[in-house]
Amino acid sequence: MQATINWLDNPEVFRVNQLPAHSDHPFYRDYREWQKQNSSYQQSLNGQWRFHFSPNPMDRPKHFYERSFDSSNFDSISVPSEIELNDYTQNQYTNIWYPWEGKIFRRPAYALDPNDPEEGSFSQGKDNTVVSYIKQFDLKPALLGKNVHIKFEGVERAMYVWLNGHFVGYAEDSFTPSEFDLTPYIQAKDNLLAVEVFKHSTASWLEDQDMFRFSGIFRSVELFGIPETHLNDMDLKPRVADNYQDGIFNLKLHFTGKKTGSIHLLVKDVVGHTLLEKKEALKENIQINDEKFENVHLWDNHNPYLYQLLIEVYDEHQNLLELVPFQFGFRRIEISSEKVVLLNGKRLIINGVNRHEWDDKRGRSVTMTDMTTDINTFKENNINAVRTCHYPNQIPWYYLCDQNGIYVMAENNLESHGTWQKMGQTEPSYNVPGSILQWKEAVIDRARNNYETFKNHTSILFWSLGNESYAGDNIIAMNEFYKSHDDTRLVHYEGVVHRPELKDKISDVESCMYLPPKQVEEYLQNDPPKPFMECEYMHDMGNSDGGMGSYIKLIDKYPQYMGGFIWDFIDQALFVHDPVSGQDVLRYGGDFDDRHSDYEFSGDGLMFADRTPKPAMQEVRYYYGLHK
Repeated sequence: MQATINWLDNPEVFRVNQLPAHSDHPFYRDYREWQKQNSSYQQSLNGQWRFHFSPNPMDRPKHFYERSFDSSNFDSISVPSEIELNDYTQNQYTNIWYPWEGKIFRRPAYALDPNDPEEGSFSQGKDNTVVSYIKQFDLKPALLGKNVHIKFEGVERAMYVWLNGHFVGYAEDSFTPSEFDLTPYIQAKDNLLAVEVFKHSTASWLEDQDMFRFSGIFRSVELFGIPETHLNDMDLKPRVADNYQDGIFNLKLHFTGKKTGSIHLLVKDVVGHTLLEKKEALKENIQINDEKFENVHLWDNHNPYLYQLLIEVYDEHQNLLELVPFQFGFRRIEISSEKVVLLNGKRLIINGVNRHEWDDKRGRSVTMTDMTTDINTFKENNINAVRTCHYPNQIPWYYLCDQNGIYVMAENNLESHGTWQKMGQTEPSYNVPGSILQWKEAVIDRARNNYETFKNHTSILFWSLGNESYAGDNIIAMNEFYKSHDDTRLVHYEGVVHRPELKDKISDVESCMYLPPKQVEEYLQNDPPKPFMECEYMHDMGNSDGGMGSYIKLIDKYPQYMGGFIWDFIDQALFVHDPVSGQDVLRYGGDFDDRHSDYEFSGDGLMFADRTPKPAMQEVRYYYGLHK
């Protein structure tokens, strides 16, 4: 197959040769590797890559992936990082408007005319910057002779991949992993990996989040050597029995490669007692159904108790091929007949925040230190829940939430705000995904990526279909996808408030942004058909949060009110050196000569971008502390 640039214009092409999404479990060669948290099956490609920036597709080096191509004039860039923060192109912050508004006329393919694919919209876009990456590498010895996959954890916004001159695949969906099989073209030494990243494609219509508009490989890139027998996917569904004391353990395993040998499975508690032990002959699919554990510890914010699952994979000679460790908890979320959300049979109260991934020097290319610091800040300030606004976060974040009892609303990578709200008015004439058939599979794929990757994380209580994307048949289809795959969690979507006739088909909860307390109370007083939450409230811009107590009082009056998620946790601002003062200062939207811009609207956090708390954090600590 040959790559074509026209895929950028086609909403029906969003993955080519990309491997199906699967669970994010780690795998190791043996117990020692697990103890060291260093798998010999993994090889990082992070570091310095050769790099060329082009202002548009027409000026890009079209054959840079060929071995004969002379890349001696390419620059060097660190991967992962943001292109804009390496001073190659304009930094821009915008909330609702798309970056090209007022400069280039665009409309989504098929939105205004079912026969108009908007050909050339991005493939010939004068504003569509292109980055051409080259990485040369040798396989480390442990990967020799194995099938080799490559995983890109996050790339904005559309990506073509070649290895040793051969086309490998194409991917969109910037915030979930993209995995490809390199085996047909891999060699032991002197591999030439080429990656071409376009800032815009039809995916840009679906990624209109309130944020700085970056591009490039901004999360880690790794190679994986696949053992001869490999646990490719794991579907773990631990349930809580109706007595809220016992646990019911269910597990589905899917193996690839050789099907000879066996597995040894154990479940242990925190003191090492074995609750379950099974040995099974290897086959492609193995299921363990309805194993009962008596008197389990239930997982919640106060006691995030995790059990240890261990899966050992052996060949026919009883040699250990693979060890898969995974921690999980027993918890149960449901809606009572009185429309109260219950966790483990008790009322759930959300003391939450919306959290963009942010680092004041690295943008959305956050570090493990950023993540652990944020978890500590949550715990210090009685924050018990997070909405991953408005895209899936880095994989380690979900493990940290599991371990620390943080309730997660796991949001899809979807926002199309600018297609239905113009100049503050609701005007959905060219809304996507809407009910446009050509956009349906792209958004269901995003739901599938989010679900399959993170489905085993105990901390996830809600799946969220996205943010501010209006509502139509395609949002309904996303809701149906989650309901058909997962009956252990609730589904959330706020945008259906604009299409109230669809509320019986979208979202398990009534969700609204910034609804004043009096109007919230009116809803709660009138036999509410669904529990109520504010998915965004207390917009924390400037010296804000002074009226928070009016919302908190509703928690004591109405059990159907579960609280909400403050907008938002951290400012989006960047440290730059000011040549006038000679000091390093924080700059917000509009401070980079970015036009158009929504200016200081990027500064809505409870913390400054350097993670210094604002005075509003004191208000949050007090009021959230009333309902720990």
